[in-house]
Amino acid sequence: MPSGFQQIGSEDGEPPQQRVTGTLVLAVFSAVLGSLQFGYNIGVINAPQKVIEQSYNETWLGRQGPEGPSSIPPGTLTTLWALSVAIFSVGGMISSFLIGIISQWLGRKRAMLVNNVLAVLGGSLMGLANAAASYEMLILGRFLIGAYSGLTSGLVPMYVGEIAPTHLRGALGTLNQLAIVTGILIAQVLGLESLLGTASLWPLLLGLTVLPALLQLVLLPFCPESPRYLYIIRNLEGPARKSLKRLTGWADVSGVLAELKDEKRKLERERPLSLLQLLGSHTHRQPLIIAVVLQLSQQLSGINAVFYYSTSIFETAGVGQPAYATIGAGVVNTVFTLVSVLLVERAGRRTLHLLGLAGMCGCAILMTVALLLLERVPAMSYVSIVAIFGFVAFFEIGPGPIPWFIVAELFSQGPRPAAMAVAGFSNWTSNFIIGMGFQYVAEAMGPYVFLLFAVLLLGFFIFTFLRVPETRGRTFDQISAAFHRTPSLLEQETLGEGGSLLTPPGKRTRLPHCRLSLPGREGTGECVPMCGRMEGQRAPASRLGALPRLFPKAAKKEP
Repeated sequence: MPSGFQQIGSEDGEPPQQRVTGTLVLAVFSAVLGSLQFGYNIGVINAPQKVIEQSYNETWLGRQGPEGPSSIPPGTLTTLWALSVAIFSVGGMISSFLIGIISQWLGRKRAMLVNNVLAVLGGSLMGLANAAASYEMLILGRFLIGAYSGLTSGLVPMYVGEIAPTHLRGALGTLNQLAIVTGILIAQVLGLESLLGTASLWPLLLGLTVLPALLQLVLLPFCPESPRYLYIIRNLEGPARKSLKRLTGWADVSGVLAELKDEKRKLERERPLSLLQLLGSHTHRQPLIIAVVLQLSQQLSGINAVFYYSTSIFETAGVGQPAYATIGAGVVNTVFTLVSVLLVERAGRRTLHLLGLAGMCGCAILMTVALLLLERVPAMSYVSIVAIFGFVAFFEIGPGPIPWFIVAELFSQGPRPAAMAVAGFSNWTSNFIIGMGFQYVAEAMGPYVFLLFAVLLLGFFIFTFLRVPETRGRTFDQISAAFHRTPSLLEQETLGEGGSLLTPPGKRTRLPHCRLSLPGREGTGECVPMCGRMEGQRAPASRLGALPRLFPKAAKKEP
């Protein structure tokens, strides 16, 4: 019986090995085109800042008439520019609330198709704004493309996570972030003054975001819908079977479908949750807190402050060609995302996230020192570049790619759409706060501004170390069961019939296949590193289900 599609483990407990098919490659590529647009619109607004501000000034003067002021007031220009940057996040905040509703109503694939309407409208408005002498059109276009990106940030990881084999789920999930950083890099290169970052061509630069939307509209109809959505949510066995055959390349998918049927029976006790039901659920509180904090660790790390205002940061650091230095940071961004793709299934999500947070914290401190000493030691400009490049590299090792797809891993099929909405809103809200407030905070704090991010990064590191589980190699059902006690799984499989919460006298329980753990918490045996309990020690029954690793096989009884 074939195994390895999403929810199936091999009988010996090793990770399943479904081969990569052309259909799977096409589906993942088509989906992450949306993430490419997301990244493009993060980076596209940075390089042409001066020429766009000049256009704002000309539009303002044209509306004032000959007797008006000679130039736009600096405060007004600053506000217009900050709004142009941050309105992108407002659109994402609003649309992220709709991820769960739209993904359940239309399905993952059709939702991505319909979402492209926002991309085409937004790109068209931005591209025509200069010709219409209307900065309102540009701001509205940024809002619409932000709304598109808000939906994309939830739909793409959800779709990719549901169609990916378990042993490739992390690597394929990281491709979402790779597409984002590739989009940022493309925007930075095209935004050079020698290319499209000129007074006459910047509208084309902003309008190019329409092209990936059109390509996605062409490709997505040839991709299968998520079989998990088709069978578990829509109860469509025939289409789900067809989708499974296309994704796996197997003629017989009865084994895979049997696993989905088993999961569906379990989830009949766990209907899809609304947003309010999820927020009020005690059962899902712990994974929801983890999901939100991981999203905050991505945005409040300071990475978007670096990219939104990278050119001005390099100018402050005394770099002669700040635009090229920004592109260099984009190259580092892309390269280290590839590194994360290669490492995520080997090192694990938690390890890479911890490494990334620690490295970013160190680079933020180094950046602060470099900026403080810049006037006295000119060579500090090079140190600041190294610090920024290191900051970006460590971000892409962990905090960049991992929060997006780990949210889909922490929840079973029922609460997943609502959880993606909550996580997405948290991400976009913090994105908006940074985009709107960083400039003012930087003016008030000067070189010390990155110390603020260093403190936040340290806090996120401590939280991740204490609370975030490792999900590598585990199925959605197993991960979800780790957060709340499921007798059929935890008692029957872990303890066996007649099993006891007590470990055998004088013995440590060792189950070598378990991989999921919630660090810093009590449990029996190998549930927590170095926690093996001795005779007579009992794990608190009320906490047992939330803490241990998942065991693929029943523990053997000692004679």
